[in-house]
Amino acid sequence: MRHEIFTNGATGTVAIGDLLGAFSYALDLTEGQPAGHSVRCAYIAGRIADRLGLDSVDRGHCHMTALMKDLGCSSNAARIAELYLADDREFKQRWKTIPTGLPSTLRFVFGETGKTARFGQKIGAIANILRNGDEVAQEMIVSRCTRGANVARDLQLDDTVARGIYHLDEHWDGSGRPDGLAGTAIPLASRVALLAQIADVFHQAGGRDGARMEVVRRMGGWLDPELVLVFRGLAGETDFWRDLESPLVDAIVNARAPRDLVAVDEDYLDAVTAAFGRVVDAKSPYTAGHSTRVADFAEGLARKLDVPEGRVRQLRRAAALHDIGKLGVSSAVLEKPGKLDDGEWGEMREHAAHTARILGRIGPFAEMAEIASAHHERLDGAGYPLGLRDTQIRRETRIITTCDFYDALTADRPYRGAMPVEKALGVMAGEVGKAVDPECFAALRELVASDETLAA
Repeated sequence: MRHEIFTNGATGTVAIGDLLGAFSYALDLTEGQPAGHSVRCAYIAGRIADRLGLDSVDRGHCHMTALMKDLGCSSNAARIAELYLADDREFKQRWKTIPTGLPSTLRFVFGETGKTARFGQKIGAIANILRNGDEVAQEMIVSRCTRGANVARDLQLDDTVARGIYHLDEHWDGSGRPDGLAGTAIPLASRVALLAQIADVFHQAGGRDGARMEVVRRMGGWLDPELVLVFRGLAGETDFWRDLESPLVDAIVNARAPRDLVAVDEDYLDAVTAAFGRVVDAKSPYTAGHSTRVADFAEGLARKLDVPEGRVRQLRRAAALHDIGKLGVSSAVLEKPGKLDDGEWGEMREHAAHTARILGRIGPFAEMAEIASAHHERLDGAGYPLGLRDTQIRRETRIITTCDFYDALTADRPYRGAMPVEKALGVMAGEVGKAVDPECFAALRELVASDETLAA
């Protein structure tokens, strides 16, 4: 689908696949996959769909299911970190590369669980997994699949795509989850996307031969035998690997994607922003609703500060996506109840740079990359990631910084409970002129005073 976008009076066009393809790099982060994983999966899925002779509608379903397959993956990140005492991103990445079968699964669990934890904690975590593993696995997959399908609907994707995402982890032999579907009862888009995922993961880990061998090994177990035969044929063609390995794979995928022209206004950009804000917030129970609240506060402050109406909508989007880079931060760091060590603090600070890189890929959101990613800069120059000072920090960024600071103080965090409003404002008052813009802080005080829900 191609959507017509109107931004600040300038008219341009952007395809939904291009837009969501850029956002898919955020999903790669939370899955611990090399950048471009979802785009490469969409390429593999598209080539399989072509070889099957599918029409443009069904090809579009396969493409979008593969591209957006990980929409729900942030929802199980904190649970994985808690259960396995591990970095959720590394755990997920390694989990995808283990051979099938109980012995391999047990070796992985014993080896990866609590690698840096105390011995007693490690043994306790392993015992819990062995005792409740099947129930826990089902719970996490249902949560992930349900959220992924719901976000797909929020993005106004076809319900076939939502169902394709929901059933991604079903296996041809009926051994998968969440519903234990088997054979052709599994949606075709799910079967294609799962094969594409396995092919790309093992291609990244073991090259072309690694991908071929693993796909064939799972034939008739995890994977639809017909699709495996199609992949084997493609894997014998030089152009298939050349395009998959090309640094221009994004452009290749965008050019190949089915495109039905659909007129859409900027409301769709708002829908995309809100949906990915929820993906970010799902990363941690402590950030539930954070992106929406910061966006609401930023919009309120912008109006009090007489920001031009044409800029308010852009500012709200930047505020909603300011923390999208946190998808690249381990949940073990985000959930840590104590002080972060130097390595953990370095990882946490990197989220701002991740935000800049992700939003910078997205045409209609590119200007927001600078505004959103600078929300931890300080007027006194002691912030990050660039150490900007005073006049180098844009007014929109100062608004987001103020709102982010306020919400962080007045919401629960792993290391402390939520502060009462007046105490939070007192803490912020001490940072006025250093971290907090005076004009923005005065407007925040007025906003809180005039809105009983904020002062509660």
